[in-house]
Amino acid sequence: MSELLDLAGIFVFALTGALMGVRKRLDVVGMLVLAEITALGGGVVRDLILNVRPAAFENLGYVLTPLAATVIVVFWHPHVARVMPAILVLDAAGLGLFSAVGTEKALGAGLSPLHAALLGVATAVGGGMLRDVLAGEIPTLLYDRQLYAVPAMVGSALRAVEFASGLHGWPATLAAALVAFALRIAAMRFNWRAPLARGITPAD
Repeated sequence: MSELLDLAGIFVFALTGALMGVRKRLDVVGMLVLAEITALGGGVVRDLILNVRPAAFENLGYVLTPLAATVIVVFWHPHVARVMPAILVLDAAGLGLFSAVGTEKALGAGLSPLHAALLGVATAVGGGMLRDVLAGEIPTLLYDRQLYAVPAMVGSALRAVEFASGLHGWPATLAAALVAFALRIAAMRFNWRAPLARGITPAD
């Protein structure tokens, strides 16, 4: 079940990466690179820090799923763009899931709750940050429009607090993921964003 959830999150993240390639007028190779980086980058960084073999290099589905997402975007990107609101909801679910699961894996590897939470955030937003750098955009992590990184921080921190309080297992992980998901959805609905420095107005 956890692998299916992982693949679902990877698929949605890959769609957003491939769509970025369309907006940047990249060829199909560039689209595939952005899709793979967006979907797998955070998990690979996490596993390398934990000194374990990245799951993306052990499970063929982890590589083929972004490829399938890219093919869909190549041929049907106008239709995919039209259902973007639904994709963003799924993306929020992936964000919550990856932040909580990333923290859980780091805790299981023996990291302290604080370091595990940081690694959970890296799992959730690392791929998107790499995508933005490659596409020439300001990374969302640095300019948090509609609170993208903040929900990941909250979900990761909550999972770490649960673990430190003796709450283990998938119900605790799911609860942390749902909190991050709900915060991200609320941010999209009410246009919440992280504050800027005093006296500075948003550029968009």
